[in-house]
Amino acid sequence: MTGATFAALGVGLITIGAGMGIGKLAAAAMEGIARQPEATKEIRQAMLLAAVLIEGVAVISIIVALLTIILK
Repeated sequence: MTGATFAALGVGLITIGAGMGIGKLAAAAMEGIARQPEATKEIRQAMLLAAVLIEGVAVISIIVALLTIILK
């Protein structure tokens, strides 16, 4: 297997990991809102911040993997 193959596999794993992380985060936030509806604003803000950070790491990782594929 070549480096490009491993990079392509990495892109897939990054996407799956980010999707699972954001899904788990959203589920926990919805559970928290269901338990404490008065804290909806704070929970939503914390959830969005965490989701942005997860997505940022995923995007940077995908860019690095794609550059590995392109620049061989």
